[in-house]
Amino acid sequence: MDIYNSRELLVVRLIVGQMEANCYLIIDKKTKKTIILDPGEEAEYIENNIRDKNCIPEMIISTHGHFDHNGAVLTLQLVYQIPFLISQKDVFLFTSFRKSAVLFTGTDLGPPPTPSGYLEKNSIINFGENRLLVIETPGHTPGSICLFAKNEGLLFTGDTIFAEGQVGRTDFSYSSAKDHKTSLKKIFKLLDNTIIYPGHKDSSTVKKEKEHQS
Repeated sequence: MDIYNSRELLVVRLIVGQMEANCYLIIDKKTKKTIILDPGEEAEYIENNIRDKNCIPEMIISTHGHFDHNGAVLTLQLVYQIPFLISQKDVFLFTSFRKSAVLFTGTDLGPPPTPSGYLEKNSIINFGENRLLVIETPGHTPGSICLFAKNEGLLFTGDTIFAEGQVGRTDFSYSSAKDHKTSLKKIFKLLDNTIIYPGHKDSSTVKKEKEHQS
C-alpha cells in the first residue's frame, strides 16, 4: 500500500490480484468522500482499507473493461450500494470476463459487474469538494479513459500509459495503435509536473514519460 498526499486529496494505492493491478482510493480529505478506482480483485482487502481510513465510498469507476481492473466491482457494489461507472464502449469486454480471468490467472471471478451508468467524454465527476475530469483515451481498449484532477495535477491513466516509457498493449483485435498514439499526445499536452498514476506499477510524471516517448 502506498499513500500520496496532495493539497485536497489523499490517494491510496492498493496492489491487487495476480495481475498486480493498481486500485486507487481517491479520497476528498475534508469530507472523506471517496472514489474507488479500478478494484481489480481482493474486495476484502479494499474494504479493510476503506474502513481503516474512515472513507465514505461514493462510486466505483473503472478506467477500462479488462477483468484485472473489475474483479471486485460486483462485491463492492453490493457492500456499499454505490454506482459503478465505465465507458459504454468497453462493456462488450464483460462478455468474456470470466473466461479471460480463468485463462490468464486460473481464477473464476464470478459474474461480471453491471454498470449503473456510463462515462462520457469531458464529463465531470464530483465528490466531496473535488472533481475529476473524464478524458477519453482509446487505444488499449475502445473505451479507455483517464481521470484528471486538474487542481491537484493528478492523472489516473489505467493501462493507457505506465512509468518508464511503458504503454498498454494495442495488439488485441479491438485495440487501435493509431488511436493510442493520439491518446498519448492528448496526455502529453498536460503540464509537465502532472503526476501519472497508472493501472500497474509505479507513478511517474508527464515530463518523464514525454522524454521516454521522444
